[in-house]
Amino acid sequence: MKIKLLFTLSFLMLLNLKCISQQNKEKQTNNTNITSKNSKIEKIQITEQTRGTNKLITFTPFSKTVSVNGEITTSSITSEQWQNIDKEASLIDLEKISTYESPTTGRFSDRALASSIIISVDGKQYKSSSFDAGMPPKELEALYNVLNNGIIKKRPTPRIR
Repeated sequence: MKIKLLFTLSFLMLLNLKCISQQNKEKQTNNTNITSKNSKIEKIQITEQTRGTNKLITFTPFSKTVSVNGEITTSSITSEQWQNIDKEASLIDLEKISTYESPTTGRFSDRALASSIIISVDGKQYKSSSFDAGMPPKELEALYNVLNNGIIKKRPTPRIR
């Protein structure tokens, strides 16, 4: 009788420990999700360059700064525009942004500007891999379109003869 009671109590204790462990794991996961959702995007930059052109576009919550070969112009953006940018940027897995592959390679032969997107969050910068201007990786396409006010003309694919 004592042995049955001992086995039953042991089983219940192990079951209870497993439940407590699982609850702690769920709390840690929820805290991680809350932290990542609360991270604040400070600025987003698009760099576009080739041998003769160097263009940097910087978006912050209140302004858009464009520098083309050293000539700088600044304009304000609305809170609605920044919210759209922030919404699209928050959908990107920033830890993997540098692994997204470009669909085209025109930048290697100066057929296109070499572009990249840099997202600054909580003092840390996340930089995408290089891609052709106007042809971002599919994971960055929505953000790229929002940053360019939705006016992106896709370049036709050149024919190889």
